[in-house]
Amino acid sequence: MDTVNLVTIATIAFLGSFGHCIGMCGGIVVAYSSIKLGGEPSKAYQSAAHLLYSLGRVTTYTTLGALFGYIGGVVTFSNLANGILLIVAGVAMVLAGLSLLGKVKFLTIIEHSFSSSSFYKNSFKKVLNSKSLFSFYLLGMLNGLLPCGFVYFFAIAAASTASALDGAIVMAVFGLSTIPAMFGLGFLTSLASSGNFRNFMMSLSSIAVIIYGIFTLYNGYTYISNPNKTVQQCHGG
Repeated sequence: MDTVNLVTIATIAFLGSFGHCIGMCGGIVVAYSSIKLGGEPSKAYQSAAHLLYSLGRVTTYTTLGALFGYIGGVVTFSNLANGILLIVAGVAMVLAGLSLLGKVKFLTIIEHSFSSSSFYKNSFKKVLNSKSLFSFYLLGMLNGLLPCGFVYFFAIAAASTASALDGAIVMAVFGLSTIPAMFGLGFLTSLASSGNFRNFMMSLSSIAVIIYGIFTLYNGYTYISNPNKTVQQCHGG
């Protein structure tokens, strides 16, 4: 992964965190703050709890990134296969961006029901009711498994790297870039709850997703059209 790709990924994640992530996961932050941080604990304890929660999400995202990157690497065994993978990923990214804008239902179609399983619900409830500081980290890890269109986009980006390491980096950068919004949710309640602000940030991130998808499509096309193009050149490693 080159610096340009990482900066692009970080920018998309940062913008999206103030639109999509707050809308999707803000309720969880409010819920665990009410249940697990009652009794007015110190600011230091609250900060540690919120940080552990975010690091738990990053851990899950990074693990998923490594998995999808590895899977992408398995299927890229020739120039043609690498190009096809990037084109498929690019199309999926463009559809994901349009879905985040509400233009198509691509993301809702591929969402699964893992979060509705009894195992997940019981685990989430047990961790939510725990009073230990470490439980915030576990809660974040569980939160990272929730069906989320933004996570799907970055998982596709991770797969397109065709590398477990680069895939992990993509998802780690995504997770880390969402921390400011989620960490500051309690201090920016009025701003975060503003529908106009969230819609504006969501639109910006969705457009960035579409542009990145088009760029990925172009990379796939040039890979297929140039038999001598290397994996490093294509993926920006």
